[in-house]
Order: sequence, then structure tokens, then C-alpha cells
Amino acid sequence: MRKSILVKGLVISLLLGSAPVWAEVTSCETIKDKVAAKLEGKGVNNYSLQVVAKDTETKHRVVGTCEGGKKKIIYKKEKAGSKADE
Repeated sequence: MRKSILVKGLVISLLLGSAPVWAEVTSCETIKDKVAAKLEGKGVNNYSLQVVAKDTETKHRVVGTCEGGKKKIIYKKEKAGSKADE
């Protein structure tokens, strides 16, 4: 009986100790840079990535979320030769 209480206490303290990792908020620039690196690694050209509020309606593809889900990153394919401002 006593052993199970100690095990439960250990599990709870491990979970609570790692809570800040769960709650970590990743910056939009960090996510945007990672997405851009993946796209460029696959040879994708002529695109833009834009950070918008999570409730912004868009017809473009959402490729990531950031700031704890408060914002999203959208991918727009641009016409050849005209990479939009990021």
C-alpha cells in the first residue's frame, strides 16, 4: 500500500516538473524559419509565409501555429519571379 502511494507521488511530481515544457510557447519567427528551411530544402521557390491571427479566414494553406496557438502561419504560392515580402 505504502509503495503505491510513493509511486503515485513520484509520477505526479515528474508530470508537474515537466509542465513548463508542455506550456512552452514557440515564437512565430522560429516556426516560420523552420517551415522556410523545409520548403527550400525541397526546392520550393516563389512563396511567402505570413503570420496572422488564429481566427483569420484564409483560402491559403496553414503550415503552422505559433505563440501557443494564438497565431497561424499561412503559405502563399507566388507567381514566378516575384517572391512577396515576408
